[in-house]
Amino acid sequence: MHADQQLSKSLKPRHLSMIAIAGVIGAGLFVGSGAAIQQAGPGILVAYLAAGLVVILVMRMLGEMAAANPETGSFSTYADKALGRWAGFSIGWLYAWFWIIVLGIEATAGAAIMHRWVPGVDQWIWALVLMVLLTLTNLGSVKSYGEFEFWFASIKVAAIVIFLLAGIAAILGLMPGVSAPGVANLLDQGGFMPNGPGAVLAGILVVVFSFFGAEIATIAAGESENPVDAVKKAVKSTVWRILIFYIGSIAIVVTLLPWNDASVAKSPYVAVIELYGIPGAGTIMDIVVLTSVLSCLNSGLYTASRMLFSLSQRGDAPKSWMKISKRGVPAAAVLASTVVGFVTVGLNYIAPDTVFLFLVNTSGAIALFVWLVIATSQLILRKRMGAAAKDLDLKMWLFPYLTWIAIGAIVALIIGMVIIESTRESLFLSLALAAVVVAIGVFRYRKRGATPAEVTTTDAERAEVGSGPAS
Repeated sequence: MHADQQLSKSLKPRHLSMIAIAGVIGAGLFVGSGAAIQQAGPGILVAYLAAGLVVILVMRMLGEMAAANPETGSFSTYADKALGRWAGFSIGWLYAWFWIIVLGIEATAGAAIMHRWVPGVDQWIWALVLMVLLTLTNLGSVKSYGEFEFWFASIKVAAIVIFLLAGIAAILGLMPGVSAPGVANLLDQGGFMPNGPGAVLAGILVVVFSFFGAEIATIAAGESENPVDAVKKAVKSTVWRILIFYIGSIAIVVTLLPWNDASVAKSPYVAVIELYGIPGAGTIMDIVVLTSVLSCLNSGLYTASRMLFSLSQRGDAPKSWMKISKRGVPAAAVLASTVVGFVTVGLNYIAPDTVFLFLVNTSGAIALFVWLVIATSQLILRKRMGAAAKDLDLKMWLFPYLTWIAIGAIVALIIGMVIIESTRESLFLSLALAAVVVAIGVFRYRKRGATPAEVTTTDAERAEVGSGPAS
């Protein structure tokens, strides 16, 4: 491997488009939405809309920065420039940690499905097979990652589009054997908000994390032939992706079925498919969920490795991790992510209710920390640009008002995690982890005497992704 090589820029526009779509369609939508519907009733649509608006604003801010300076480190490098080296160091490591933990969660979820299909093979063996498969994919080339993600996302998109079309037909009374429900399920089961506005507010905290992953497209854009155009397209499509895939499909569920039906809590999408009269609904959804799991594993490993690679470039991780293979892949960073990923998978089988649960909880609020850093960085960097901001290819709407509104909303979500008992432990453990990482970053750079101004100057000289350390 050679340290002086650059990352391969072989991701095509179709890869980036599907990576952007896949980033917001996870297994949480197909499985986790049932609990959210049970909690808030049809009013969960308000929760999805509110959470979606926050993500749309965050993506627009991130898009502004990424279009101006596309980098593999994405928001971590922008935090370097806006807040100081300690901030880029801290949020980069927290983000990588989040995706490494996700590897353990998703590998286990995928293995559970495979074990149901082939019970003769132990579940841990399936988890190992899935991890090895996706590791080899990521080690092969970035094009391999993009190709796998393209087809994974295509299956997910096709499934949701068919689900939506069939749902609209059922609602309009055009599907044989299914009577048009009208608004009965939305209003006649205790009202639109049967458990009150408080349950809807709590529902926002449940659903907001399912949107995390949309930012992957801005990281992957650095390995595309035209990163600026890729970022602009990904960010601009965030709005319709959220409206159609999330809010549209959830609207189908709560319109066609009573929100308090037991089948909705168990698996809302399976319940609707069964309502259509389609045989093998459970198997169909297992295939879709497995695809989502493999997509998340694929993207999780890719994202964690690229963040570790970027940290290594900036001197915030072992130098060996920035070595690039002849295929243009940061193979050492991929393997580093994989090793820890394998450990988390193992812990999920050895100590699922103690050590692994503790590790999962330490990552529970990282999404909100990332979004807060993105918003704060954009606020600072945009103001620092002054009159030059008029030349930006992509701009945040109504700056700085919507930026401040987004910051306020994210802070409110963090406060909400304190108030709601079910999320309190996860927030405190995430804060504890963040405090340790930030303390290390502050100590590290106070000792070195690095300042945001120094980083900005140095990064400007190395605007080309992969050209060398950013500090």
